[in-house]
Amino acid sequence: MSNVSKSPWVIHYDGSSCNGCDIEVLAALSPLYDAERFGVVNTGNPKHADILLVTGAVNAQNTEVLREIYDQMIEPKVVVACGICACSGGIFRDCYNVIGGVDQAIPVDVYAPGCAIRPETIIDAVVEGIGVLEEKRAKLAEARKGA
Repeated sequence: MSNVSKSPWVIHYDGSSCNGCDIEVLAALSPLYDAERFGVVNTGNPKHADILLVTGAVNAQNTEVLREIYDQMIEPKVVVACGICACSGGIFRDCYNVIGGVDQAIPVDVYAPGCAIRPETIIDAVVEGIGVLEEKRAKLAEARKGA
């Protein structure tokens, strides 16, 4: 991570959840856990974001919204599924309108399970996501160089 060329900007999207993981995402971004020490900047604009943090399960109503946010992000981009509901549907898995975890709608790069996910786990997942982002950046630069 010492070769990170830019601070990663994250955007957070809440699918259908109990909001426990959302509170923990906010805690991870607070001064107590200080995700900014890794250069993490929170944004509300998908066009500025490098990492998409998703909490909650995916259902029939939010699938297209999630895809639209993902599609608005510029390549390279990383998706982190935060919490067991985002990873697999969690306790809402058997609900009539839940189709499962985030990977049922968009590609996921990092899975961070927990109920509710701990802020330390979120920070670890973001740091892992930064590594994936750098790998994707290198591959994209190589592809552009070869083209």
